[in-house]
Amino acid sequence: RPMRLIASALLAGVALLGAACGDDDATGDDTTTSAAPAAPAACAEVYPAGGGEPEGPDAVEGRGEPEMEACEPAGELEVIDQVEGTGAEVPEGGTVTVHYKGVAAATGEMFDASWSRGDTITFGLNEVIPGWTQGLVGMKEGGRRVLVIPPELGYGNAGPAPGDSLVFTVDLVSVS
Repeated sequence: RPMRLIASALLAGVALLGAACGDDDATGDDTTTSAAPAAPAACAEVYPAGGGEPEGPDAVEGRGEPEMEACEPAGELEVIDQVEGTGAEVPEGGTVTVHYKGVAAATGEMFDASWSRGDTITFGLNEVIPGWTQGLVGMKEGGRRVLVIPPELGYGNAGPAPGDSLVFTVDLVSVS
């Protein structure tokens, strides 16, 4: 008799389990729903401003390549200082040496990084896209800044992420 009760309980459990899991009927009607993927968070939330101690130019090499991900840009140039520098400040039209990494905002997919090449890059602010020209002014050596650049200040409908905003993390090594 105890065996029969156990067998009955097992069969009832299997029946309930099958009902809970559901099965497709002959009409092909599937009543299960799947959650839509979550929209990316605002870039200012994904890349928050720093609150730590300011750092000098020597700290840049020790930081290494940043982790980056997709985010929802605000629609205008966003300048987010994650680490405040202590060195010289970038003037309008200045020349800078930086490490950087760039990703498409919508996907977080990297399209370029100086870290991948293992070397910094030096350029004048008049030689780059307007988002860099505007976004780097005032940054101090040793700082890490995130630039979220709308298409009209980046590459527009061309370049590595046509029509998408670009997100760059920039470590400022020096100003000349």
